[in-house]
Amino acid sequence: MDPHRHAARRRRATVLGPLALALVQTVGTFGAARAQPDRRAPDLLAVLVAVAGPAALTLVRRHPVPVLAWVAALTSLYLLRDYPYGPVLASMVVAVVVTVVRGHRVAAWVATAAVVAVPLVARSTAPDHPWSWTAFTAVGAWVLLVLAAAELARTRVARTADLRRARAEARRREQNEERLRIAREIHDVVAHHMSLVNVQASTALHLLDKRAAGAQARNGAPEPTGLDGTRTALEAIKGASKEALSELRSLVDVLRDTAEPAPRSPVDRLASLPTLVARARSAGIATTLEVTGEQRSLPTQVDHAAFRIVQEAVTNVVRHAAAQRAAITLRYEADRLVVVVQDDGRGPAGLRAGNGIRGMTERAAACGGTLELTPAAGGGTRIDAVLPTAGELRAARAVGEGENT
Repeated sequence: MDPHRHAARRRRATVLGPLALALVQTVGTFGAARAQPDRRAPDLLAVLVAVAGPAALTLVRRHPVPVLAWVAALTSLYLLRDYPYGPVLASMVVAVVVTVVRGHRVAAWVATAAVVAVPLVARSTAPDHPWSWTAFTAVGAWVLLVLAAAELARTRVARTADLRRARAEARRREQNEERLRIAREIHDVVAHHMSLVNVQASTALHLLDKRAAGAQARNGAPEPTGLDGTRTALEAIKGASKEALSELRSLVDVLRDTAEPAPRSPVDRLASLPTLVARARSAGIATTLEVTGEQRSLPTQVDHAAFRIVQEAVTNVVRHAAAQRAAITLRYEADRLVVVVQDDGRGPAGLRAGNGIRGMTERAAACGGTLELTPAAGGGTRIDAVLPTAGELRAARAVGEGENT
């Protein structure tokens, strides 16, 4: 259920319920007076009591004991004034039930005993109202019935809460098991193959150095020019695979740690962009980074999402765009961060839907932002991501929590 809708429904019930009860008690009091002509006729004080009790019930969830004391005092006043018995006692019943359910059982029993004892003692001392065991038994039976209903309601609420906690624990256990399974898959498959890539790149570089040294020793000639690009590519592969292994190990540690502490290695943020730019340059892409606006600390979610969007965009430039140049722009504005990545490659037509575009869009949407993929003005591809950094981010989180609920 949408939490906003649930909260609105609860607020309406908090107001409309007591309002309806006040109407019933007021009208019912005059109706009960017709059937009990020997009692005092309702007057302005009786009406005020009939309205004041339900009005106090609007606060009973937050302040059950003070509201119960107030309603008990009103009910005792009503009974001491010898007004007719009737629906006016419903406020006391509601206050007792809610107080017991909220865990204040002693207060509920004491308040109920006081409401019963005060008028009984007052009537027993009055010469025109002799003691009646029949009346005492009837009142006691009604009181026990109300308290029993309150205890049943408390037990049901407690069982519902226990069931809810058990279901939440089962969901957490399933999630932890799934996290461990994913961690095993990443460690056994992805990390294994990435380690092989790193080892093979290191071996190739070693063999390349050995061959160049041997050729120079035999012929006295330097390394052939054609091997410069090979060496650069192998060094880029080695560096990228090493960094990927580090990130994978950090991710596996986080997945295995079900208590979810802080990550054991720093999460990639925009501060790491110079390293990303250097890697892109080593892969043969002339990459620039421009930052405009007043740089400031960003929410972790926004900072991490912005870095991942730039990282995925640069990866697409290197692998799919057939570009020579790429430009990264970060524009800090009052309440948002604008990220622009532009290249001079083959344009959006050269990208498939699976080239990380969905992931970039989802990262932007998770922050309450947007991501747009368009052709660049001079040819190539342009990615514009707008990420809110203040109030809009809080609103996006609230909406996300509501949807998860």
